[in-house]
Amino acid sequence: MPAWLKAGLIGAGILIVLDFIALIPILGCLTLPLTLVAYVAAGVLAAYYMLPPRTGSAGAGQGALAAGLAAVIGGLVSVIITLIQSTLMDASTVYSQIPPEVLDQLADSGISPDMFVGPGAVATIGIFSFLCCSVGVVIAAALGALAGAVYASTRPH
Repeated sequence: MPAWLKAGLIGAGILIVLDFIALIPILGCLTLPLTLVAYVAAGVLAAYYMLPPRTGSAGAGQGALAAGLAAVIGGLVSVIITLIQSTLMDASTVYSQIPPEVLDQLADSGISPDMFVGPGAVATIGIFSFLCCSVGVVIAAALGALAGAVYASTRPH
């Protein structure tokens, strides 16, 4: 198994666990920094699993592939969790989280507050979750490449 694939699958496992930890309200705020750390860890693992002699450029490539793979898998799990959550939410739950002033402003503008529930809302949430996941893959690849290059350059043997 290639080094980047092994490291990417380990990173994906870590990200999936973080996706489920994010469901816990108090712990959810800790998952963003831990996600960035997981991207770096996937890049370092990919460079670590490379056969010596390691070079910075090879480490960067392996790290980018590993972190990118981890971000794709972890991001897809996150999108699925978000879609399930948005499907299960009822109108009263959604309305209770929107300030009454905002609901009044929407009504005055001719916008129905029902746009926050139903199939249209789920589709919108899915689209934006997918876009967020795509940005996460780019960030992951950059952090993984940087971490892999640094590790491979400092530990060539």
